[in-house]
Amino acid sequence: AWMYPDNMGFVNRDGTMLNIRRAEEKDWPGIYPILAEVVGKGETYAINPSAGEKDLKELWMIQPTATFVALMDEECVGTYYLKPNREGGGAHVCNAGYMVCSSKRRRGIGKAMCGHSLKTALNMGYEAMQYNLVVSTNEGAIKLWKSLGFFVVGTLSRAFRHPMFGSVDALVMYRLLKPENSQG
Repeated sequence: AWMYPDNMGFVNRDGTMLNIRRAEEKDWPGIYPILAEVVGKGETYAINPSAGEKDLKELWMIQPTATFVALMDEECVGTYYLKPNREGGGAHVCNAGYMVCSSKRRRGIGKAMCGHSLKTALNMGYEAMQYNLVVSTNEGAIKLWKSLGFFVVGTLSRAFRHPMFGSVDALVMYRLLKPENSQG
């Protein structure tokens, strides 16, 4: 239950501060272990589990329009990126990816990062956000995204090869960043 009181960052009920800011080159040593762990498990991202540091840095730090870090006591505990989901006529819809350090999960960091990303994406001029491949076994993420206004627009039958469960479904999830009837 992180609250976003001002530009200082998020504050948890226990007074813990979570600062989310744009990632810098100096943040890579904190981001990389999170990516290596999540990607290496092969359970939630359609990224080669044996991808090396150079490839992960390209995917997470260079290709996206913007990458962010979530810091607790200056320690990187999470990261996310924003980028256009498509080019041309689809460039107003963004895509995001989020990862949280395994030792810091279930503390609301993912929710705080998603809330931050929704505001940031709107400020960057995006009108909607789409997740292209939410693995159906990632029930916590699906529940979280739904609680934040995303809805399932499609199910891709057996579209993800999970290392423990074999071929599983993946979801396409979507939400507008502001209501259709709002102005400006």
